[in-house]
Amino acid sequence: MTEANGRLLESVALVTGAGAGLGRAMARGLAARGLRVAALGRRLGPLQETAAGHPGILPLVCDVSDPLALEAGFAEVRARLGPVLLLVNNAAVYPRRDIFAESQASFMATVATNLGGSFGATRLALEDMAEAGFGRILNIASFADIAPLPASGAYSVSKGAQRILTRALVADLADRLPDIVINDWLPGMLATEMGRPDGLAPEVAAGWGVTLALWHERSLNGTLFELNRELPAVRGLKERLKDRLLLRRVARPRRL
Repeated sequence: MTEANGRLLESVALVTGAGAGLGRAMARGLAARGLRVAALGRRLGPLQETAAGHPGILPLVCDVSDPLALEAGFAEVRARLGPVLLLVNNAAVYPRRDIFAESQASFMATVATNLGGSFGATRLALEDMAEAGFGRILNIASFADIAPLPASGAYSVSKGAQRILTRALVADLADRLPDIVINDWLPGMLATEMGRPDGLAPEVAAGWGVTLALWHERSLNGTLFELNRELPAVRGLKERLKDRLLLRRVARPRRL
């Protein structure tokens, strides 16, 4: 059973794409644990609904694809709540377009939100985390790049690149700042606008997501979780043979 990190419980969290679905459920779940939560999204009305009845949530209109808006948003969060030590990169768009209906401009607009927004929010949050020598970043990921569906080119490419971004961040930071913990989480197919009607309720998935976001352990860096369990890294035949020859014990996947 994982235990929430005490320092995170007393910190400021920022959740992007918090106007509905999983982002809303994550923001509410973190606020219920006592965190001060900045809930970012494109429209004020849905963000106010997210914050209704949850006094720990600050609704803030911000388009994460706009670098200037994102910088201004972080500045306001710092001024009103404090430095951001927990970031949940959840904002994403999924325009279902056949390749012949896609243009370079529309393709890159999707990339600007799904990948650019994740990088932009991460880069700004890292300023606070590096100063503190401590932080937690949870990227809401997808397997869309492994088996893309029809009419999902921009989404699949941008979400696949987001998982590469996680690995690149770990490569850059793990040695210098090992207590800034970054990993990916696959919440599963949800009953949201981007999901399907028979999917998992976002509030159920958010229970696992909040637990993972508040879990701070260096060994989580670069890991991938799906629903409530860790997906082990793929090991080649040579590595598996070495494990057997050297009697190495392979760690069992962890659960939330």
